Amino acid sequence: MNAEVEVVFRREWGRAVAVIARLAGGDVALAEDAVADAFAVALRRWAAGPMPDDPAGWLITVAKNQAVDRIRREARRSGKEAEAARRLGECELAQPPDSINDDQLRLIFTCCHPALEPGTRVALTLRALCGLTTAEIARCFLVPESTMAQRLVRAKRKIRDAAIPFRVPEGRDLRDRVGSVLRVLYLVFTEGHRASVGPAVIRDELCDEAIRLTRLLAGVCPDEPEVLGLLALMLLTDARRAARMAEDGSPVLLDDQDRGRWDRVKMADGTAQLDAAMRLGRTGPYQLQAAIAACHAAAASVADTDWAQIALLYAALARWEPSPVVQANRAVAVAQAAGPAAGLAVLDEFCGDGQAEGWHLFYACRADLLGRLGRTAEAADACRAALDRDPPPADRELLLARLATLVSSPAPR
Repeated sequence: MNAEVEVVFRREWGRAVAVIARLAGGDVALAEDAVADAFAVALRRWAAGPMPDDPAGWLITVAKNQAVDRIRREARRSGKEAEAARRLGECELAQPPDSINDDQLRLIFTCCHPALEPGTRVALTLRALCGLTTAEIARCFLVPESTMAQRLVRAKRKIRDAAIPFRVPEGRDLRDRVGSVLRVLYLVFTEGHRASVGPAVIRDELCDEAIRLTRLLAGVCPDEPEVLGLLALMLLTDARRAARMAEDGSPVLLDDQDRGRWDRVKMADGTAQLDAAMRLGRTGPYQLQAAIAACHAAAASVADTDWAQIALLYAALARWEPSPVVQANRAVAVAQAAGPAAGLAVLDEFCGDGQAEGWHLFYACRADLLGRLGRTAEAADACRAALDRDPPPADRELLLARLATLVSSPAPR
């Protein structure tokens, strides 16, 4: 894929798939195949001549034609072939006149239908909406590529065969499915904020799209505090984007970030969204995470950060989500507030249950705390354990640099 087409692919894949899925009556598999065909045509056409003024519109039009061609090739009966192709060919590319004017939000609700397995919902959204390859998604879920491919095929077949409607539900159905949609949006943003695959530290297009869709969902569900809480979390976290990468593309840790580069407009917006969520009086995990992000945003420096408050918020969050990620972050906050020994004790509370075994950042956190305690040999072993768990390239570079420093440190007397 040449550079120009790759940029368009990352920016427009999700919208194109969503539009074609709507036109094709919710057939996500057909939409993905048609859009992939359209990008293949784009590679040939745009290499031979200039890119069209509206590449997104061009791609959607070509994808629509490709979908019609696929129906004609693959339909088993001439009557079915003619009718399906005729209906799709007559569909307008414009949005239907209803209250939710966004095909991508419809696509998320389709991918998050309760008929699908919870883990498959996330994987299908990452594929259909974000354009991640099956191999990339398999790596995110720590499963073989063939296993993930089978899951995705089964999910798309179930959407088609069960005729799952391509729409945003209403009333109780909407409330019942909001939690799944929030989880998917959170994971899409997380993948953008801290890319698990590829050389980039941040995938801007995923962060932007997750924020846009969450804001749209907040308009649909203004009285759902966790929707506002997630929007607040995204805005407060994304406000640090410009300061998170050095000029050479390497990651910059929180302690070393230039806080003058943090986006004050996003921080103010995120704080306002969090205040609105808290006024509704139903606290949840996204609001707690947003409150942690707000503590960081309010501090002029690492030293000025209210680490004791952050540690308390992580302890509350752990009651909702007792995951290795939450516990490791709680350990970091406790270490900042009460010293590395206290943080290491928190980390050791849950390390024996095996939950963190495959997570490289758990060992990176352990290496940091052990290093601060002067236990350099153990810290180096923890660094090696993190490296053994196949971290993303940016994290690998940081771990290698940390390991080199530990190995070259003089042995304690």
